[in-house]
Amino acid sequence: MSKLPLFSIDTAVDGLSNIKLTSPTTLPNATGFLWNRAMVMQVNCRGYVNSQFMQPEPAKYSYAPNMEAKSFIQPEHSYFSHHPGRFFYLKDEDSGEIISLPYEPMRVQLDKFSFELGNSDIIWSIEHHGLKITIKVNLTEDDLVECWFFSVTNLTDTVRNISLYPYFSIGYMSWMNQSACYNEALNAIVAESVTPYQKVADYFTNKQLKDKTFFLSDTIPTAWHANQKDFEGEGGLHQPSALQAALLENVEARYETPVAVMQFQQTLLPSEQKNYQFLFGPAKNELEIADIKEKYLGHQQRNKAEQSYRDYIAKGKACLSINSGNDGFDDFFNHWLPRQMFYHGEVNRLSTDPQTRNYIQDNMGMAFINPERTRQAYILAVSQQTINGAMPEGVLLHADAKLKYINQVPHADHGVWLPICLSVYLNETADVSLLSEMITFADSEEKQSFARHIELALDYLINASDHRGLSFIEQGDWCDPMNMVGYKGKGVSTWLSLATAYALNTWCELCEEYDISISRQKYNEYRFAAKAINSSVNKHLWHGQWFARGITDDGRVFGTDEDVEGKIFLNPQSWAMLSGASNEFQQVEMITAIAKQLISPQGVMMLAPSYTSMVEDIGRITQKHPGVSENGSVYNHAAIFYIYALYQAGHNNLAFEMLSKMLPSLDNAEVTGQLPIYVPNYYRGAYHQFPKKAGRSSHLFNTGTTSWLYRCLVEELCGLKGCARGLHLAPKMPVTLPNLSGQRLFRGAMVNFDIEQTSDISIMEVLLDKQVIVGNILTGLQAGQHYQLQVRVPMTNEDDVK
Repeated sequence: MSKLPLFSIDTAVDGLSNIKLTSPTTLPNATGFLWNRAMVMQVNCRGYVNSQFMQPEPAKYSYAPNMEAKSFIQPEHSYFSHHPGRFFYLKDEDSGEIISLPYEPMRVQLDKFSFELGNSDIIWSIEHHGLKITIKVNLTEDDLVECWFFSVTNLTDTVRNISLYPYFSIGYMSWMNQSACYNEALNAIVAESVTPYQKVADYFTNKQLKDKTFFLSDTIPTAWHANQKDFEGEGGLHQPSALQAALLENVEARYETPVAVMQFQQTLLPSEQKNYQFLFGPAKNELEIADIKEKYLGHQQRNKAEQSYRDYIAKGKACLSINSGNDGFDDFFNHWLPRQMFYHGEVNRLSTDPQTRNYIQDNMGMAFINPERTRQAYILAVSQQTINGAMPEGVLLHADAKLKYINQVPHADHGVWLPICLSVYLNETADVSLLSEMITFADSEEKQSFARHIELALDYLINASDHRGLSFIEQGDWCDPMNMVGYKGKGVSTWLSLATAYALNTWCELCEEYDISISRQKYNEYRFAAKAINSSVNKHLWHGQWFARGITDDGRVFGTDEDVEGKIFLNPQSWAMLSGASNEFQQVEMITAIAKQLISPQGVMMLAPSYTSMVEDIGRITQKHPGVSENGSVYNHAAIFYIYALYQAGHNNLAFEMLSKMLPSLDNAEVTGQLPIYVPNYYRGAYHQFPKKAGRSSHLFNTGTTSWLYRCLVEELCGLKGCARGLHLAPKMPVTLPNLSGQRLFRGAMVNFDIEQTSDISIMEVLLDKQVIVGNILTGLQAGQHYQLQVRVPMTNEDDVK
């Protein structure tokens, strides 16, 4: 391999970002992801792919070699030799050398390798033995198809005779019926299957499924192969027996595991380039495949589709762009985080019944991109509330959707998110008309205003409490695997109690700020309830230096220094700061304890020490591997709550330090194992117990972190937060960031801003279009207008607790 930089960030002519990795072995699990509203694919730098589509439930068209249980995308996804992939074998017909591209499964060391992640495509640029190869994949805006482009160029001054064999995994489709064959009319390998079922009723449902997988080419193949076992022979994927012959033997699959392999024999003159185009995806019948072929196969069609997909991804542009002087920091916030946030809002994690907490928080982020989508999502969410005020476990997104998996387990927290996340929508839009929308219930045609739906949710939360005024946890709160604390109906959650108090206070503050109609009696009741909850949490759950996590069904307080494992949990400390339960002395004690026990190089852990064995009055969380997922990882959703709470409490330096630890970057890529194109749901924790594994990324881009992280950037770090009167200015910059500039799109107005920290002033100074502004709210900003904002703020004091 040539000595290229291992990682790099390039900014293209169009201003978009491009992340490059020049080794397939240093970060073997590095991935990128592409999606549209109906499918997603996560692509590994070595050629492995996880992909699924909606029909309307999540389904596969490229399967593992065994029948998989249906589940969500897994963290720390394991790759294996027969993991679904998109590989290209390349044979030099003169020397007999065979390699596989982009790297798997033969793992031949290449002369040059580059894995390049763009906003709307994924590219490999490879050179080997005088051949230059480009492999590119992108999706389309609407259809269920992967669009692949393969180019090979002869860099030598001699004639090269080669054979190219694209190998696309189809895998074990069905134990009932599966086969594959070449379809000459379509110039495609088409695999057919019947989704397994037992019940007669399922037959009528399954009739509509897309049970075919197609692999289309724009070039007629010299030969083909559709039988995975026969193709591999005795050599396996690393040295397939079928490649030893001059030509593939046109073998079909008959109740055998299908695969899509084509052979293209090609003579390349010096400097000659040959291009191929391939389409891969699911279909119901040959007519659908023919339509896809006509729509996307061909040079003009490919260019049109790529532009359309670029335009679709560009709709994810958010309301802020920044220049901090740190290229990696700016690149992540300007390009990759909004892209990830847009993914969440567009496809709802490719689920038809997203958990209510996820659905509401993910669509909070859409308020920074497309507020109308947030509005629609919140109306849909409350329309599935029952008239007693309870929010559903999951939000059903189509008529036939059902609550599945975790959504069949009762959790107690879903109602708290409505007012908390509504605040961002109102701050961005000032659209108080939403509060007057009349909406029915899941179990009643009676219509109540959106505002009344929120009050019913809050009333339900207040009433779902024990004799101490603490919130019942049922079989989990935000931490859904904490499923055995309260399954007998008595256990309570510190976090949920505090979150309820915070939700109550947030709603009262929104009513004040936006003049939302609320009776004085109801307002006083909510303020009183919030104080009572905070008081009860202090009375029963403050434990010396921090708040305990809860009380079990049998009355055991847990999450204290008396526990051997799970001594301290992060969430109760964060939300005690948000709800007002903690005083200044307590905050100092909590932050000190967190610094000592929970901070790691990749951020702040969710709990410590991690559990190493089952604790039956806490539950499934204690069975997870130490340092993984909720059992003591740097669970970024919890970490961002802490960061947000630190900003609210005025600990700006510490908040920024924690935020910076969270961000993936080229500097920490060899520790995390991922490239800086998304924030993962967690990094491995258990830092003090298993330090050698700590810091590894989960490589899972589904996370509620995104909306809160972007909120921290917009409203806290930059301090450009909407309010009823206009744009509220309150930058919270750390001492390490003296200057910050950029553009803020706010209610249709474009504000170009420069924020400077200086030690020669004691109060903030504001100039708008060179005119002095009194106070810290910009009023009268007009949609469609551009403004120049200059803000000078006093230097931040280094008074954060360490």
